[in-house]
Amino acid sequence: MPKTVFIIHGWSVHPEDGWFPWLKTGVEQRKFRVVMPSMPDTDNPKIDAWVSFLKKTVKAPNTDTYFVGHSIGCQTILRYLQETNVAIGGAVFVAGWLTLKGLETGEEQGIAKPWLETPIDFRKARKCLEKCTAIFSDNDPFVPLENINLFREKLGAKIIIEKQKGHFTESDNVKELPSVLDALLAMMK
Repeated sequence: MPKTVFIIHGWSVHPEDGWFPWLKTGVEQRKFRVVMPSMPDTDNPKIDAWVSFLKKTVKAPNTDTYFVGHSIGCQTILRYLQETNVAIGGAVFVAGWLTLKGLETGEEQGIAKPWLETPIDFRKARKCLEKCTAIFSDNDPFVPLENINLFREKLGAKIIIEKQKGHFTESDNVKELPSVLDALLAMMK
């Protein structure tokens, strides 16, 4: 069975957006399998729906299973891992958050609230992660830089800080993200 990379997009985003197609091509060129599911109800993501959908999509994870998550996709992966109790090859978290800033509407705050307030068992998630990298931008309008220390302390993540990449979205003009591919390939060695 080849190494498989699951790319989990974020809130109000789709697999064909931004840097995801570029990453998919880069991983497939190296003869690895890529799965980029369209997460359910992307404009109103719910923990149970996203985690159960990921479980059905991944089926049987193992040490040849890798994840790349963006934004709320990072939380989805962590919440999935805390329930699986199975070691995977590794994960790259892009603009992952445990705290947020810059939410403009009550609707956005309502959607984010369960994700912010429902605890993640980092000890269980970390047990499943052989290798872990977290990538942040120095000007992300939503992810406070305090998240860097949280990912480092709670997951033992290697930290990469990109310059002027915003929230790593298409509207930030991020269509390629070499640091993600580099981190992923380093894990697969």
